[in-house]
Amino acid sequence: MSVRATVSIRIAQPKDLTAIVHIYNLAIKRRGSTSDLTPLTVEDRRAWFDNHIAAELPVWVGTIGEEVVAWCSISAYFPGRKGLVQTREISFYVHEDHQRQGIGEQMVRHAIESGESLGIKTLFAILLDQNHGSVALLEKMGFRRWGHLPGVSLIDGEEFGHYYYGRRI
Repeated sequence: MSVRATVSIRIAQPKDLTAIVHIYNLAIKRRGSTSDLTPLTVEDRRAWFDNHIAAELPVWVGTIGEEVVAWCSISAYFPGRKGLVQTREISFYVHEDHQRQGIGEQMVRHAIESGESLGIKTLFAILLDQNHGSVALLEKMGFRRWGHLPGVSLIDGEEFGHYYYGRRI
């Protein structure tokens, strides 16, 4: 039986970028939840972080005490195309030591509940088709599979596809 943990969720601050990158790099190392293959540095992610303006494209962190254990971001879909301003991409990652504790669900729920105030009508995620945990979580949260791009990602000599999961808010 898995333990349920409760996280405090807040807007990420620049001081959180190190933890965000660390959690993402653990996912890169594990394989299966990102097509990035080489660990990133804080500097590699600084422009990405700086482009996520809290009022429009937030990055949230989930904390237990003072420790950042998860993060979730809302990103633009085709930035600059005004007809798509109500459509956003969600990404979420939970530190490997804190997975299967309901933290990912809390992060995704927070993003969904924030959607209306952010002007979002459509929220979607792109994930590797082998990422069964995220598929189950998204389906539990009301997302449905909208598409599949087979064999588009090459990881360690093996091809994987991308699923597109989406929901209206």
